[in-house]
Amino acid sequence: RMLSGYKPKDNVQDSYKILDLEEGCSLDDVRNSYHNLAKKYHPDSSSGVADSKAFIRVEEAYRVVLSDLAAKQKSDPGEEEEDQFKSKSLQHRHYLSFEGVGIGTPSQREKQYMQFRVDRATEQVLEYRQQRLESRYAGSDLSRAKDVRQSKKVKITQAVERLVEDLIQESMAKGDFDNLSGKGKPLQKFSHSPHIDPMTHNLNRILIDNGYQPEWILLQKEIRETIERLRKSIVASRRKLGEPMTLPEQKQWGRICEQFAEDIRKLNKRVDNFNLVVPILSRQMVHFSTDKEIRRARKTYEAVLEKVSDSDMKENQGEEGKWFGWKSSLLKWLKL
Repeated sequence: RMLSGYKPKDNVQDSYKILDLEEGCSLDDVRNSYHNLAKKYHPDSSSGVADSKAFIRVEEAYRVVLSDLAAKQKSDPGEEEEDQFKSKSLQHRHYLSFEGVGIGTPSQREKQYMQFRVDRATEQVLEYRQQRLESRYAGSDLSRAKDVRQSKKVKITQAVERLVEDLIQESMAKGDFDNLSGKGKPLQKFSHSPHIDPMTHNLNRILIDNGYQPEWILLQKEIRETIERLRKSIVASRRKLGEPMTLPEQKQWGRICEQFAEDIRKLNKRVDNFNLVVPILSRQMVHFSTDKEIRRARKTYEAVLEKVSDSDMKENQGEEGKWFGWKSSLLKWLKL
């Protein structure tokens, strides 16, 4: 626009109004007003009301006001003031480049301006995060109480640890640990295999000797105990119903089987968790089948019935033998 001889259409009075000035103002007032409006409306500024069209109107008004002041200055005598006015007429360009940041050559000012933008963006990000945290925890008494409880818990734990450490140091100073067997001697190597790290093996052995068991060992033990308990419970429930089952007893047996299937489903979830943590692939377990377990319970119940019937038959035979022996002895006594 400067090279093409562009002429603004607005008149002088409108230009003064756009710059919020009155006629007869000084050149410094015009320059300051233009700088403030440029900061406000320049498209590259971070202002919330930045507008390219408004900035163009401000720039056109600024040029009109400068032309008006230059015309008034020419009518007044004094070459020095005219030269001073000409030297200051285009200093606004210095501010518009790089937002007035930096000193030196244009390349140096560009580097300084880029660093300024990085710092400003970092500050804005930090302020945004701080506002989010404040909005999240503002007015939340529950979270504050939870933080207080957590801090108290940490303080208590640290205090207990310090107390235990002080007691250990005091006992060591008194000589309470001097009578321990193996004091001052190296730990015995429990394995002479070159493929095992001695330190790791010794630590594992110490943990085992003190009753420590891995999670997968405890989980495996729990699964086995649970399946044994379920098997015994379903066999006991079947024995209570009797043989043969009536229609109400069959319905009750159906409900027992449904509950047993639900228990097996929960147990299979534990099996899945066990397979995720077990370190050895060959130790993994398969799911338990509800149908197979119910058939197994029936076979166990039938075997119990056979044992009971065999024991009843032996008791009957024993009673008959006793009766026959008593009768024969009575006959012998009568003959005598």
